[in-house]
Amino acid sequence: MVEITIRKRPQTEAVITQRKFFKKTARGKVIKVLRERYLRDDVGCGIEGCRECPNTTEELLPLNGDQKHQLYPNGHFILPDTNVFLAQMDLIESNMFNPPIILLQTVLEEVRHRSLPLYNRLKALTKADDKRIWVFYNEYRSETAIVREENETPNDRNDRGIRKATEWYNTHISLTRPPVRGKPPPTLPTVVLLTEDAANRQKAEQAGIAAISVRKYVEGMVDSNKLLDLLSAAGSDAIEPTKAAGGRQVLYPEYLPSSTLIAGVKAGELHQGHFNANPYNYLEGTVPVPAFDKPILLIGRENMNRAVQGDVVVVEVFDKKEWKAPADEVVDQEATLKNDDAEDSGEEGDENGEEVIAKESQVLRNESSTQKPPSERQPTGRIVGVIKRNWRAYVCHIDSTSLTSTLSTSLSTQTVFATPVSRLLPRIRLRTRQAPTLLNQKILVTIDRWDTTSRYPEGHFVRALGRVESKEAEQESLLLEFEVPYRPFGKAILDCLPPEGEQWVVPQKHDDPKNVWRDREDLREVIVCSIDPPGCQDIDDALHAKSLPNGNIEAGVHIADVSHFVHPDNPMDSEAAARGTTVYLVDKRIDMLPSLLGTNLCSLRPFVERLAFSVIWELTPDADIVNVRFTKSVIKSNAAFTYEEAQIRKDDPNLQDDLTHSIRLLNSLAIKLKGKRMAAGALNLASPEVKIHMDSAESSDPIDVEQKELRETNSLVEEFMLLANVSVARKIEEGFPQTAVLRRHLPPPKTNFEKLQDILKKTKGLTLDVSSSGALASSLDKCLDPNEPSFNTLVRIMATRCMLSAEYFCSGSVGRDTFRHYGLASEIYTHFTSPIRRYADVLVHRQLSAAIGFTPLHASLHSKSHVERVMDVINRRHRMAQMAGRASVEFYVGLALKGRTEARGTVKEEAFVIRTFRNGVGVFVSKLGIEGLVTFKRDTHKFDAENYTISVPVSGGGEKKISVFDKVLVQIEVEKDKNTQRGKVKMALLEPVVSANL
Repeated sequence: MVEITIRKRPQTEAVITQRKFFKKTARGKVIKVLRERYLRDDVGCGIEGCRECPNTTEELLPLNGDQKHQLYPNGHFILPDTNVFLAQMDLIESNMFNPPIILLQTVLEEVRHRSLPLYNRLKALTKADDKRIWVFYNEYRSETAIVREENETPNDRNDRGIRKATEWYNTHISLTRPPVRGKPPPTLPTVVLLTEDAANRQKAEQAGIAAISVRKYVEGMVDSNKLLDLLSAAGSDAIEPTKAAGGRQVLYPEYLPSSTLIAGVKAGELHQGHFNANPYNYLEGTVPVPAFDKPILLIGRENMNRAVQGDVVVVEVFDKKEWKAPADEVVDQEATLKNDDAEDSGEEGDENGEEVIAKESQVLRNESSTQKPPSERQPTGRIVGVIKRNWRAYVCHIDSTSLTSTLSTSLSTQTVFATPVSRLLPRIRLRTRQAPTLLNQKILVTIDRWDTTSRYPEGHFVRALGRVESKEAEQESLLLEFEVPYRPFGKAILDCLPPEGEQWVVPQKHDDPKNVWRDREDLREVIVCSIDPPGCQDIDDALHAKSLPNGNIEAGVHIADVSHFVHPDNPMDSEAAARGTTVYLVDKRIDMLPSLLGTNLCSLRPFVERLAFSVIWELTPDADIVNVRFTKSVIKSNAAFTYEEAQIRKDDPNLQDDLTHSIRLLNSLAIKLKGKRMAAGALNLASPEVKIHMDSAESSDPIDVEQKELRETNSLVEEFMLLANVSVARKIEEGFPQTAVLRRHLPPPKTNFEKLQDILKKTKGLTLDVSSSGALASSLDKCLDPNEPSFNTLVRIMATRCMLSAEYFCSGSVGRDTFRHYGLASEIYTHFTSPIRRYADVLVHRQLSAAIGFTPLHASLHSKSHVERVMDVINRRHRMAQMAGRASVEFYVGLALKGRTEARGTVKEEAFVIRTFRNGVGVFVSKLGIEGLVTFKRDTHKFDAENYTISVPVSGGGEKKISVFDKVLVQIEVEKDKNTQRGKVKMALLEPVVSANL
């Protein structure tokens, strides 16, 4: 055991133990704060074999550090300053970068203050098995602690503290290895200050401290050629300029100072919101803001002013007479910019650059949006500042046409374009020594900066993912593209699992040392079953129903009691909170919880006892609720059905057993519950869902695709899950009105439906009433075409896209009048029924458990600010998981179609026109659940924007008018997409048969 000595300074020296800083109160008042520190002499240096520092069980840095660097053959340690971690984290994280690192407390705190995501990455690095990092608490070691001097900035104070700590380390190492008489002096390793700040380096060198820039340091390393590619362009010494700065023209306006932006937003003169790029036209973007019903439209790259998808930006709105409507043309970045030169982008006098600008200007001039009706116009403006960048590592591939050389030499550095997978992102300029070897590979690239003199942002290479179109590389790139955490669960997380592992069982009631049965209801004799999709392993829910003597019906929903295993604030809980949700891809599942819980101990498998959280109602035969109760329970499921199996069982007149009777009771109640919801104004919307048939478990190759068939039993399960969620929402909001975890669906702005209303009116003579959810539901029911049964489903799909997304929220953070779930027509709602795969449900279980007095509520769920932060994370994770799932389906549909075309030749399918452009039509193939774009190469067609029609010449003369909702026949092929480098569905019009010159 190590004895800690705490030394309090005498009063005369108290000044050097104080830290003075200013703090702003909640009301905006600035106060001066003095904080006293107690300094110690026993804060260990962390170097192996040090005789001056106390022993420790922690893993220490090697005695002589790293001896492989060219500049430090006697060994060295690096001590990076804050900016190294802020700008060069990809380098520090690389498994090729392994020098022993001394991480100062000053640096750690400053990184936390500057960037919480980077701080979390840095904290994870300190625990990584393949890194050698020692955290040194320099602010508490008496020889290294400093106090901010008069008129010294916080940054200068921190730099001085970092230099002092570096100097102390070098002195400390020499003291611990004194020379021995008669022997040569010992060779001592050097502690090297790693900094991108030239002024800081100069001051260090003047004080006799070894200091070096990141680039110079990396150049002396063994794998320097590969490591240099990881350097961020944001570092002052990190990237060589491609051209002389004086010869570059300014292409974008400078951003306004942050103080001006904040004052402008506060005064209502400027507007803040998230930038959204247009997937069809790279020259347009929008920013939704509260002040306007329609998003602010940004036309042209100058007005988008270097914004990237997801950035929080500030916009200046133009005078109303300059407002415009969005373009009707598909403008492809790859086609317009295909001859742009990565080396010369932004160079004054660059003929190619001028040609690109001229092309873009011509496209904008051709767009006659100013001539559209005033009702279609929307606020138009320009970005004047960025509040928060959304930059991260993006999945890209090297554009082969941007290479200047195919020579693979260690010194061959060239600037190339990295094309992101997402069409919402601009191309990224990248300087690399590995360009030839990275061709035809998926790679990760991080954006570092975007200067006013560059048409494109600059970034750096992070790592290669593998060859394009290889299943492994595509799977990983898809997860990275949508920021899905997919790392394996670490030891600390797995240590939170029951030590019995798969042998864990519900203890016997009479022998219960851990008190599992305390206050639990024994429901093992109740006839319970689960109904799920085929192959479901993480069974969250089970149901039962039985007739009561009084003529009513008892119905129960039993949900896996995940909160029994996942305890607040332990590593498994923190990981689940960070992941937010399980992500379902076509061929795999990225779990929120370790599989021992998700597919075993928590999963409500048949014929085994499981812990559950039950909601049990007494209902009348007309599905009116008489009462409801909530209880922790133990159940033993009698069966696990697929939807199809449950449907067959329900419909079989020969089956009259209790389990079948239970399913029939549940179904009869579900029909009535749904009828009540519809009568209350709930929406019956639609989304395209397809089923992909795989070849075998071994190859996992898709061989075909078809529409999913929805059965009565799908609705049965859905209705009782909805009922449980509503009942639980009422209970937890009643118990915890300030911090209940709820879910809402805000009513969409009526302007969202304007285009769909206009299309229906002009093409079909139909009216869409959007005055309320009930009115919308009623008018959707009337959107029928007697000649086309699929028309109503298509309208519902298009209406769904006009909606806002549902979101989780903290009950005390918004007005009670905004709790309502618009789509479900429910006054209050939450998610309780899927705790294996959604973290929000875990929190709801904890709140419900406390509301019924089963367990006390953890302190974190009494904190409104904590709940708000968690809601922000899981809302984002939920959106990303949805997009990842859709992208996975799209990828596998492409593979299946590619296989079908190779086996059977051309694929022809019926499709509906869902959008018309000046140069093409957007179509939806309902059978495959996919959308596509049919573009026309020559301007020989007539576009009627007001009536949503396009007239195309047909073979044999004449022309054919195509409008939205028309059915056409398309030919489907699969080609390699220039952005994703995956197979992409390409469609061509077959009927009406268009002229060949299109």
